[in-house]
Amino acid sequence: MSDISTKPHHTGHRKRLRERFLNNGPEALADYELLEMILFPAKPIGDVKPMAKDLLAQFGSFGQVLFAEPVQLMNVDGVNEAAVVAIKTAKAAAERLLREEVADRPIIKSWTQLLDYCRIHIGSNQNEEFHVLFLNHKLELMADERQQKGTVDHTPVYPRQVVKRALEIGASSLILVHNHPSGDVNPSKADVDVTKQIIDAVRALSIEVHDHLIIGAKKHFSFKSKGLI
Repeated sequence: MSDISTKPHHTGHRKRLRERFLNNGPEALADYELLEMILFPAKPIGDVKPMAKDLLAQFGSFGQVLFAEPVQLMNVDGVNEAAVVAIKTAKAAAERLLREEVADRPIIKSWTQLLDYCRIHIGSNQNEEFHVLFLNHKLELMADERQQKGTVDHTPVYPRQVVKRALEIGASSLILVHNHPSGDVNPSKADVDVTKQIIDAVRALSIEVHDHLIIGAKKHFSFKSKGLI
């Protein structure tokens, strides 16, 4: 009788994928393949391609997979705690890299990196979050703090809390940032009103609000560039 190979169809797939990544760069990989590589440590043996494709089908895009809540991720067949940790580690690594790029130089000189950081940090979140970036007199980032977390279309913001934290940190100026989960980055009346309230609250302390950014998954809105500040 002839010897019939019983090796799984995915034998050698991981090695080939790693080689393609190293030789040609991440651009040579499709989204599901890059997601496979993230998932490799979570499932040392076996084929993770079906899991990667299921995740993309469930959430719609690579970015949405990274932003999905752990409980949502674990609803996908084959996704366990180790897979969730792998996915969330990839997101955290991207955030930390972008944060480092804007941390030690004036914001005005790293504006593109700042927008990228905000986009990956909260751009695809499913609920609204309101953040304040506290800057020193050199316009360098001192802290990025979430002031409030709200619902899919509303976040309560309290100017008094913003003033209190600015004084505690010793900030000279601020950039306000929040996301719109809908993807429509146009400001609401409430967005305009709270911006004015915060500007008025910190003005007496000689603290400037440089901008208010509304972040979506692919777009952003700048109050300053639109003449609203």
